[in-house]
Amino acid sequence: MLRFIEQSKLPTRWGEFNIHAFEDPFKGKEHVAITMGDCNSGEPLLLRIHSECLTGDAFGSLRCDCGEQLDQALKMISERKRGAILYLRQEGRGIGLVNKIRAYNLQDQGADTVEANEQLGFGADMRDYSICGPMLKHIGVKSVILMTNNPRKIKALETMGIKISGRAPIETERNPHNSRYLSTKSGKLGHYLPE
Repeated sequence: MLRFIEQSKLPTRWGEFNIHAFEDPFKGKEHVAITMGDCNSGEPLLLRIHSECLTGDAFGSLRCDCGEQLDQALKMISERKRGAILYLRQEGRGIGLVNKIRAYNLQDQGADTVEANEQLGFGADMRDYSICGPMLKHIGVKSVILMTNNPRKIKALETMGIKISGRAPIETERNPHNSRYLSTKSGKLGHYLPE
């Protein structure tokens, strides 16, 4: 069972957030919720569920859209002065950092992102969103405007009884390094992305 550990202030270039730390003792993972404003007012909360991407979030990789999506989400929350990001430690769509680098190597050889995961013996997307329920309950959220292009995230929250009051697209620019990746997310994983 996911358990809350501690919280503190988190000043950032987008403003001051609160960061809430959670631990999943069974999987040995730690996750955080980053919040701004009153999250349990009853009004739909602007929410991003973001899976960790070291290469995109920290190093600015152009192979994916993860870092840019995280920046956009933080900016959108800051502009509204209210919202949350659930930052989940599910690197590489749940296959881990080392396996993600292996998948990158297969992509360098011609596989797309889904084919690479499957060649390594994984599913196309191994992420588990059930950990979002206890995190959202802790911060008092019952209804959200979800910042996502991923229909699996919408379905996962609805299954947990979280009301989806709207969806806010979160789109980034295509570049020569991520164009095939984005097309694969749209074509094979059903993400809502412009071609």
